[in-house]
Amino acid sequence: MVSFTLNGKAVQAAQGTTILEAAKAAGVEIPHLCYLKDVNEIGACRLCVVEIEGVQRLAPACETLVTEGMVVRTESPRVLAARKVNLQLILSKHRTSCTTCIRNKNCVLQDLSSQFNLLDIPYDVKPEKNAKDLRCPIVRDASKCVQCMRCVQVCDKIQQVHIWDAVGNGSRSVVDTANRKAVVDTDCTFCGQCVTHCPTGALTARDDTDRVLKALANPQLTTVIQVAPAIRAAWCEAFGLDAKTATVGKMVSALKALGFNYVFDTNFSADLTIMEEGSELLARLKDAKNYSWPMFTSCCPGWVRYAKNTYPEFVGNLSTAKSPQQMFGAVAKTYFTEKVGVDAKNLFVVSVMPCSAKKAESELPTMQGANGDPDVDAVLTTREFCRLLKFLNVDPTKLEEAAFDSPLGTGTGAAVIFGATGGVMEAALRSAYYLVTGKNPDADAFAKDRPTADKPWQEGTVEIPGFGKLHTAVASGLGNTRALLDSIKNGTTKVDFVEIMACPGGCAGGGGQPIHEGKEMAATRANTLWELDANSTLRFSHENADVLALYKEFLESPLSEKSHHLLHTDHKGW
Repeated sequence: MVSFTLNGKAVQAAQGTTILEAAKAAGVEIPHLCYLKDVNEIGACRLCVVEIEGVQRLAPACETLVTEGMVVRTESPRVLAARKVNLQLILSKHRTSCTTCIRNKNCVLQDLSSQFNLLDIPYDVKPEKNAKDLRCPIVRDASKCVQCMRCVQVCDKIQQVHIWDAVGNGSRSVVDTANRKAVVDTDCTFCGQCVTHCPTGALTARDDTDRVLKALANPQLTTVIQVAPAIRAAWCEAFGLDAKTATVGKMVSALKALGFNYVFDTNFSADLTIMEEGSELLARLKDAKNYSWPMFTSCCPGWVRYAKNTYPEFVGNLSTAKSPQQMFGAVAKTYFTEKVGVDAKNLFVVSVMPCSAKKAESELPTMQGANGDPDVDAVLTTREFCRLLKFLNVDPTKLEEAAFDSPLGTGTGAAVIFGATGGVMEAALRSAYYLVTGKNPDADAFAKDRPTADKPWQEGTVEIPGFGKLHTAVASGLGNTRALLDSIKNGTTKVDFVEIMACPGGCAGGGGQPIHEGKEMAATRANTLWELDANSTLRFSHENADVLALYKEFLESPLSEKSHHLLHTDHKGW
């Protein structure tokens, strides 16, 4: 331990601790903008400067370590004056149109300006300008960039995709894509981790709420909305509620209050995905010599795009099953329209997803119906869903419980855990075991192989009667994915079945989820999903009665010709 003096008080901290962290542990908050623990500790914003006795220059608290006998002042007149000037200089390159900013009331820069009592900016305000590219689900507004470098570091260190960079030099230095390409023309996976870690509105997910509002107002359209598993663990955060108060029933009621004709659960198509993907795994195992191994899950469009950009040699290993979002759209515009007597051209399908990459997925040419229309017409992130509720004055605390509509509204516990890293793997193994043996395994038999935060990936071994031992691996976050894929390529890791999610923690930590400064919420949300599964009456996808009815009435069986046509895709088609 190191003993030092902080604002006149004797304090101790572990050796190697920064002043910022040591002060926080002692109950002293030092303002900062660019800092992200273990990711971005570069002292770029200079808002965390402190005065150290005997040191001429002010020191950035985020990268200065405490030392024995150090005397630190965090609120001296000199420190306060420097912070204020530094913030004013940052604001001189920032378009301060807070009332029309998507991050209004949830912006670190806005909070700091209020804290510092900034009433004016004594410098010419000259923000950078760029044309917004709405072809892409990730939208950059250069006029709001404060060059904190968070996006660069998150993309480099956590995701290791290296999209963002410091471009230019000196006063002309800006943050942009490498070589200043349009984002849509880069290897960006649209995961949105740069968005959730940006402290301002410089990076956002494209807002599609107006398209949805127009559809709701069109009397000729029948509107259908599906909601992904991870939403139920996160939507409450935007209203300051806990998951037990903001129940699934109230979420359904909120969706109905928006005016949709039908409210369905993506859990239905998650169970459907397991039936197709689990059957596909078994079919490949029966004919193992004619397939490349391991087989990879294909639910995450960010991961699929990453594989095609970075590891094209593994594209043939991807399951051909569409994601639950796209399976739902395909079934809604065929099976469901037949049941309710609606022309597919007049059915408008909306998804609420925890993911910005889902927006791009729905627009792929391989995700269209026979009439050329997209199977999913619009995708809203969790944040957009919550903004719609506020815009239409829907108060979740005043809502009664409501149930999903039928027949695409039933889901099992196996579907709920799709939103947590490792959930797709576990759900698939539960049903694969049944499809081979005709008996259900213990629903928690595979829980021992759930991922933990201390490993880049989690391996497991499952005994499948008739096939022997199946070696599995689960990874979330593209940096971890890169490490796993390299290990598979060089032969160090030998596995048969792999689940990949682009976002750390899986969909629970998706790029479309609510943003909380300095907090990573994926684990907390995932725990909610695991609890929902544990408390479910049905915990196996093959026990979903509505899915079984879909096969009996329409699809015939998993991997049937009709199932292949509607529920599977050609990964080389785009």
